Amino acid sequence: MKFLLHKKILIPIVASAFLFIGTSFKDDFFEIAKQIEIFTTLFKELNKNYVDETNPGDLMDKAIKGMLTSLDPYTVYFNEQDVLRFKINNTGEYTGIGAVLTRKQDQLVVKEVYKSFPADKAGLKPGDQIIQIGDIQLADYKEEATQLFKGAINTKIDIKYLRQGKANATQIILDEVEIKAVPFFAKIDDKTGYIVLARFTKKASQETKDALEQLKREGAERIILDVRDNPGGLLNEAVNICNLFVPKNETIVTTKSKIEKHSSTYKTTRDPIDTQIPLIVLVNERSASASEIVAGALQDLDRAVVVGSRSFGKGLVQRPVDLTYGTQLKVTISRYYTPSGRCIQALDYSKKDLDGKATKTDEKNYNAFKTRKGRTVYDGGGIQPDVEMEETKSSPITKALVRNDGIFNYVTLYYYKNPNLGTKIPVITDADYLDFKQYLKVQKFSFDTETELALKNTLAIAKKEKLDESILAEYQQLLTALQKSENTLLDKNQKEIKNLMVDEIIKRYQYQEGLYQYYIQNNAEIKKATALLNNNTTYNAILKI
Repeated sequence: MKFLLHKKILIPIVASAFLFIGTSFKDDFFEIAKQIEIFTTLFKELNKNYVDETNPGDLMDKAIKGMLTSLDPYTVYFNEQDVLRFKINNTGEYTGIGAVLTRKQDQLVVKEVYKSFPADKAGLKPGDQIIQIGDIQLADYKEEATQLFKGAINTKIDIKYLRQGKANATQIILDEVEIKAVPFFAKIDDKTGYIVLARFTKKASQETKDALEQLKREGAERIILDVRDNPGGLLNEAVNICNLFVPKNETIVTTKSKIEKHSSTYKTTRDPIDTQIPLIVLVNERSASASEIVAGALQDLDRAVVVGSRSFGKGLVQRPVDLTYGTQLKVTISRYYTPSGRCIQALDYSKKDLDGKATKTDEKNYNAFKTRKGRTVYDGGGIQPDVEMEETKSSPITKALVRNDGIFNYVTLYYYKNPNLGTKIPVITDADYLDFKQYLKVQKFSFDTETELALKNTLAIAKKEKLDESILAEYQQLLTALQKSENTLLDKNQKEIKNLMVDEIIKRYQYQEGLYQYYIQNNAEIKKATALLNNNTTYNAILKI
C-alpha cells in the first residue's frame, strides 16, 4: 500500500513537470530530467528505508514549500487542504461575519468590526478574544479557525469570547457581506471631491466611477483619489480605473516574462469620464501592486500628481496553476512596468544578504525614465511621489507598535475606560501618552526590533553553550541601554504615534466611516493635496502643463 501511495504521488509530479518541458524549459531538458530522477529516487528510498514510519504526503509538502522559499514570497504551493481552505474570492462578496480577525495563540482576536454586519449586530468589539466557535474550542483546533464561520445565509453560530478578561457568549447570524472597494467618498470643500479606493475587487472601477460621477454632480471640480494602505487586487480593474481619467487606447501597464504568452500590454478600452479634472493620487508605503499601477500610470502620463510616501514596490505578477490531485501553484510569471518603462518591484529575490533576505536596490543605482511631458521619474522600487511628505513615513518604532499590537491593545483599554466618547474627537494628552508608555512597560511590551531580536538570540545561544552566566551582566547592561533607546524613540516619534492612537480610537466609536470623516478635515496628506489643488500654478508646474 505504501509503495502504491508513493507511485501515486511521484508519477503525477513527474508528469506535471514534463508538461513544462518543451516550452520555456526545453533548453534545460536534460538537467530537469536528471534532477527529477535524483529526487524521485531519494524520495522512494527514504520512505522505504527510514527507521520510523514516514508520512509521504507531509514530506512532499515540506519539500516543495522548502524549495519555493528560495524564490519570492508570492510563489506559493497549496496542497489539497490549502486549496479548499484558502480559495481566493475577488468579488468583494462572501457569506461571513463582517469583521477582521487574526489568530493569536489559542484565540481569534477581533481587530475591526464593520458597521451593521453580523459581527457588529452580535455585539462583538475590537479586542474581543474568541475562544470557542460552536462546539469547537480554539485551543484544541489547529486548522484555519476562520473557516468555522463559513456557511449559508442565516446560519446561526454560537461563540464564546473574552472581553477584558471576562467570559461572554453571543450568537452570530451569517449574512451576505459585501466589502466595498470604495468604502467612502465625499466632498472636502465646495470644489474638491475625495474618493477612498481600499481594494481592487471586480466592482472597484464601477464603484470608483459611481463615486466620481456623484461628486461631479455635487459640484466637485477636482478629485483626490486615496489608495493608501490598498494592497492591490485585480489588474484589469486598475486599468479600468485609470480609464476614468485618460482616453481610450492608452497604455497603462505592461507585463514582461521570459515566456512570450505571459507578456502583455494592457490598454484602456472605454471612453473616459473626465480627462481634464485636476487629480491627485495619495500613496504610502502600504500601497501595493494594482495601487502602484494606478499611481504610476497616471504619473507617467502626467495625468495626476502623486502625493505621500514611496509605495511598497510589488511589481511581480502571479497566476494560479492547477496541479494534480486538487493541488495548486501560485507562481510569479512576470513583472509590471509602467508606461514610461519603470519596473515597480523593490526587492530583488535573486540576490539575498547573509541573513537570506532579499536585497533592495541602492538609491544611487536607480534608473531614470521620462514621463510623457519629459519629467524625470525613477524605478528602484515602488512609486516615488511628486510631492513626498517625510512626516508621513512610518518610523521603525511605530511599525513595531503596530506590528505587535501595542497601540491596538492600549486603545482597547482606553475604549472601556471612556465609554461615552461617542462622536467626539479624542485628544491624546501628555498625561495619556505617559500612561501609554507606562502600559508598555508594565506589559513588558516587546518591540522585536532587529537589534532586540539579535540580542535575545545571543542570550539563547549562550544558554545552550552554558555561557550565559558569564555574559549575563553585560547582556543586562545592553538590554537596559536598548530599552532606554526605545523610550527615547517613543518620545521622538510621539506625534506620529499619537495620530495612530487617535485613528484607532475613532474607529472604535465611529467605525471606518467616522475615521474617513475625521481624515477629510484633519489628515496631513489630504490637507496637503487639497492645498495643492487650490493652487493651480503649483499644480500645473509639477505636471508641466
